[in-house]
Amino acid sequence: MRKITANVYMTLDGRGAFPEYPGSDRPSPEISALFRHLWYDRFDDVTTVVMGRRSFLGHQRTWSEKALKPGEPNWLLDYRRYLDRVEKECLSHRLESTDWENSRILSGDLAEILAKLRREKGGNIMLEGGPAVVREGLRRNLADDYWFFVMPVLYGKGPRYWGRLERQT
Repeated sequence: MRKITANVYMTLDGRGAFPEYPGSDRPSPEISALFRHLWYDRFDDVTTVVMGRRSFLGHQRTWSEKALKPGEPNWLLDYRRYLDRVEKECLSHRLESTDWENSRILSGDLAEILAKLRREKGGNIMLEGGPAVVREGLRRNLADDYWFFVMPVLYGKGPRYWGRLERQT
């Protein structure tokens, strides 16, 4: 049976956003050890990526091979090609169609969708879907394991993973 891993990318204040910082618009000519571990080491293992609508559209706009920018390092092209060829499941009640290759739009109960995907042939599944989807997976214990990547910044905006923190105790 296929294993499901939920990826949690967040800032120290629990935001599922990627803050821009000086130099973030210029990728390194060499792949970082972190990026290699989070993605490249999983190319053969993960054959399906599950995302919410906003995450799916953002990934398509930013990371598909069609979004390639002149002069980008080769390691980014490899990542773009991986995302184009992997099976992408977009969870949406609003989106009706997509032109991103190897993509399906699914709606319904997350547990039922993931159970069906587990039974299909293929490699492991990554629940990448953005804070709302990943939070639901966490709440309902739908993943086999969880990968947390915490960016060491307080961002103060963007979708939250945990809800509002009222006070420190």
